[in-house]
Amino acid sequence: GPDVVAAHCVWLSDEEIEIIKKHDVKVSHNPCSNMKLASGVAPVSKLMKKGVCVSIGTDGASSNNNLDLIEELKTASLLQKVSTLDPKVVSSDEAIQMATIRGAEALGLDSQIGSIEVGKKADLILIDTNAANMTPDSSNITSNIVYSANGSNVDTTIGNGKILMENKKLTVLDEDEIYAKARQAIKELKEAI
Repeated sequence: GPDVVAAHCVWLSDEEIEIIKKHDVKVSHNPCSNMKLASGVAPVSKLMKKGVCVSIGTDGASSNNNLDLIEELKTASLLQKVSTLDPKVVSSDEAIQMATIRGAEALGLDSQIGSIEVGKKADLILIDTNAANMTPDSSNITSNIVYSANGSNVDTTIGNGKILMENKKLTVLDEDEIYAKARQAIKELKEAI
């Protein structure tokens, strides 16, 4: 695995960016959490220009309620554009890479996952583009995914070749049981406070 994965990295100086690059530190960018907590804006476009591996994360539910990774991609891209006043930074292609191959690199697993290649695990999602938020579709599929889609557009999820969700129905877990356990956990948490 990797030596160091640094989360957030919102207040990096240019010198610290050089140190991160020199020591091959991987970065997990969590823009929605950073915005909700008013932590600051990570210099993602600077890190990427230096060749630093920047992946995408959601952080935890207490600082990013819905944990929607696709929403995180849009936020990451738009936040960099507005903070640098440059509409070309963190393109939709780069954002998709943050969630796929860059995430795999950050975990030291890029030889196994992160891209669709012979010999790698079949970790895939299928996105239903026949939805109001996906219409009309862009000529650039990554643009349509990053700027129009959200997690509810995911129709099928495949992990290591095994179908985990198909037609938006879980195949290996009981969805009603999960909801019941979540409701019970929050009830117990509220009672404990």
